[in-house]
Amino acid sequence: MAAVRVYRHPETSEIAMPRVLFALSEPLRLGMVRTLVERGEVDSIELGPDLPRSTLTHHTSLLRESGIVFVRAEGRKCMIRLRADDLEARFPGLIQTVLNGYPAGVDEEGDA
Repeated sequence: MAAVRVYRHPETSEIAMPRVLFALSEPLRLGMVRTLVERGEVDSIELGPDLPRSTLTHHTSLLRESGIVFVRAEGRKCMIRLRADDLEARFPGLIQTVLNGYPAGVDEEGDA
């Protein structure tokens, strides 16, 4: 029987603004967060189907460690959801403000 994967998540009170802003500063991760806002919980592979698994794991781990997402194992899948309530409690309006500032399809320089 395989061991169940367990992921460490910061407590709501441990979620720090600098780490959240750093995680959201990368366009790929920002796109992942946008997907989670729009679709709810998804299999991690849906956040970057064209990415190498190591790259996808790196970015999802950074989002998890910063407190932006909650990750859980479900069989062979790695399910991910936005910690919307925790983020809203800690930093009201932050996620929506960031997403509104960078519409989908716009890169970090503001080019479509």
